Amino acid sequence: MIQQKKYYPWLLVALLWGVGLLNYLDRQMLSTMRPAIQVDIHELRSATNFGLLMGIFLWIYGLMSPVAGAVADRVNRKWLIVGSLLVWSGVTFGMGYARTFHELYLLRAVMGISEALYIPAALALIAEFHPKKTRSLAIGIHMTGLYLGSALGGFGATVAASYSWHFTFHTFGLMGIGYAFILILFLRENPERFSLHAQNRSLDKPKIGKAISVLFSNMAFWIILMYFAVPSLPGWATKNWLPTLFAHHLNMPMSQAGPLSTMTIAISSFAGVILGGFVSDRWVLTNIRGRIFTSAIGLSLTIPGLLFMGFGHSLIVLVAAGICFGLGFGIFDANNMPILCQFVAPKYRATAYGLMNMVGVFFGAFITDLLGRSTDGGHLGRDFALLSIIVLAALITQLWTLKPTVNDFK
Repeated sequence: MIQQKKYYPWLLVALLWGVGLLNYLDRQMLSTMRPAIQVDIHELRSATNFGLLMGIFLWIYGLMSPVAGAVADRVNRKWLIVGSLLVWSGVTFGMGYARTFHELYLLRAVMGISEALYIPAALALIAEFHPKKTRSLAIGIHMTGLYLGSALGGFGATVAASYSWHFTFHTFGLMGIGYAFILILFLRENPERFSLHAQNRSLDKPKIGKAISVLFSNMAFWIILMYFAVPSLPGWATKNWLPTLFAHHLNMPMSQAGPLSTMTIAISSFAGVILGGFVSDRWVLTNIRGRIFTSAIGLSLTIPGLLFMGFGHSLIVLVAAGICFGLGFGIFDANNMPILCQFVAPKYRATAYGLMNMVGVFFGAFITDLLGRSTDGGHLGRDFALLSIIVLAALITQLWTLKPTVNDFK
């Protein structure tokens, strides 16, 4: 079977890379298309309403994330991923037919449900196929798909300006539906998972209540949860509001600011996850805290990035700040699941990541709504810079407390 071939772990990463790209592209392109859509849907002329539209996705996505993780620990993850992709791509296609704010709001909520099912299943699957020597690099490469998708989402305004926002949604929705059929042909579940479950049925469908109890009785998981959640504030702030920040500070149209801001973050994050994965996989072989230290170096780079994004008003300063932030966030992002694997057993990892996703996304929804009001009040730059303070607090806590004893907790 194909999953028994030596190349399949990397083919798996390649297949899921495409899904991750579509996952972020479909959710992010709305962030730069506000000027085009508000011509037809007048409620979006208010930044507060636009923040609500972006925020509903995050609240629903967050609520669904623990459920998604628990489901991924209990079912065939191939079909969970395929089904998720089909639904959110159908929603993207349907957004091209929306005529009112309430229709967009409802569709964004459904997108939040379907997209939440993807990440816990995908990362748990990659972690199982890749041993300790390639785990961070494999997850890092997968994360580059998310970053590229986010960057391409920045071109949503450009496509909408050349054609229409309806055409943009229809086109990318159809792309996702087509890609789902490629996954049906080539994506596979880990066969060892089922052979192991056949011997021990308790691993087949771990009880949700027991999984949550085991996770929250682990103090290290609480620290990881906090450490993952706090950087989600600037992470989601850059995804949803950096195009607006660039447009305001550089006095340029969104059709230019959107691609400039998202490509700056994406390209630097792309480099960050590859660098972070490569360094982490080697450092952990000589120092069990190697993944912790690699992640900390990355997060420390986001602090000056946030300060200069908030207070910079020239093209050079803002692009340099975006590069610094993206590089650091990529290094941090590549090591979240590998660090989790040092403290949580395989059968609970999707559930654990689902809980992490929930808390992180709730933080993201909060900051998305807050920055909508901040934009209307003229304080967007200042509030971007203030995020650096809480990131520093999370960094210090992580270095002080997280001390793994193994590379792959069983």
